[in-house]
Amino acid sequence: MAAGTMKVSPDARRFTVNIPQEALDDLKARLALTRWPAEPDDAAWQYGSNGGYMRRFVARWRDGFDWRAWEAKLNRFEQYIVLLKRADTGGLQNVHVVIERGSGSNPRPLLLSHGWPGSVLEFIDVIEKLAHPERFGGKAEDAFTVICPSLPGYGFSMPLSRPISPRVIARLWRDLMVESLGFERFFAQAGDWGSIVSSWLGVDHADHVAALHLNMVPLRPPLTKDGAPLSEAEKAWIGRVKAIQATETGYHAIQATKPTTLGYGLSDSPAGLAGWIVEKFHGFSRASVDRAPPFDMDHLIANIALYWLTDTAAASTWIYWAAGRSGDLALKPGEFVSPPTAFLLPPWDLVPPPPQGWLARGYNVVRQRDLEHGGHFVAMEQPDIFVADVQDFFRGHSL
Repeated sequence: MAAGTMKVSPDARRFTVNIPQEALDDLKARLALTRWPAEPDDAAWQYGSNGGYMRRFVARWRDGFDWRAWEAKLNRFEQYIVLLKRADTGGLQNVHVVIERGSGSNPRPLLLSHGWPGSVLEFIDVIEKLAHPERFGGKAEDAFTVICPSLPGYGFSMPLSRPISPRVIARLWRDLMVESLGFERFFAQAGDWGSIVSSWLGVDHADHVAALHLNMVPLRPPLTKDGAPLSEAEKAWIGRVKAIQATETGYHAIQATKPTTLGYGLSDSPAGLAGWIVEKFHGFSRASVDRAPPFDMDHLIANIALYWLTDTAAASTWIYWAAGRSGDLALKPGEFVSPPTAFLLPPWDLVPPPPQGWLARGYNVVRQRDLEHGGHFVAMEQPDIFVADVQDFFRGHSL
């Protein structure tokens, strides 16, 4: 079968996004009843989500935002609900997947994986460009068939019966691509949790992954006494990472330990959910304390609305709990991500670009490109740079 030929499994169910109007009416009513928290007189963003911005955000969400327009953007693409077997429990998991078949006779399959607090809507501005580059001044031979699933517990990949770890999701993704869609070999691109999942694809299912493109520093390498000692540059970098995470990862601590406690607030208050997530889009882009997140407000609202309208605010955090107990955040001695891997790393992420050599401890690194500006959500913040780098890297690799 040609690389770009997709054969959807007959048990995959076609899907169209159509949120009931009653849910939209209920959301608007809840937003109108928002009770605002106290804020210090000198507050900008140093205490968390800024009150002035959040009032504008909620007002826009309540009175100006058009969810139906974003539904239409998703419904331009093929969508399916696929039932896959979990390797940890043996149970079945619904997975929602967005697909855009690429141009030309042999578009290459590209698996795009999001993370938290993102969604498939992170990629809404890049899917068509990747699938049909000739429409945007590029060449059809660079086309991909884009496969963009929602992580279990996110969006329409529900219900989720219990927490699921990144390594188990990697097996789901392998089954999705190989068994459900018929791609024996494929490329993968990801950030955030998606980069962790895709890394485990490269460890456990390297025979199916032709190459990886990641925009986050993912799995920690095994640091043993028998391995190469840390360089001075690596030691200094680890110190910088710890300093950043000391002020930016409180969310991680609660989501990895007591996610249900947090979930009561996130599931009951849309303004509370927005305050929790918007602060991440600010902090993960390292915007200054007097500057709003560098994203279109409606795009941010759409991403948060997807969490609210699918009631996945709580379930989406369970991956933190599962990863912390499974050890899926670090490679063990003898484990290695063997497919050729490119990194496109923004300077203002939670984990800044590491010195040369760090990533090679765990990955078959063939390229590391450090961006001059920007943060965690590269596909949303810098879509043209993202698309060009993905095209350029995979152009040099075959299936």
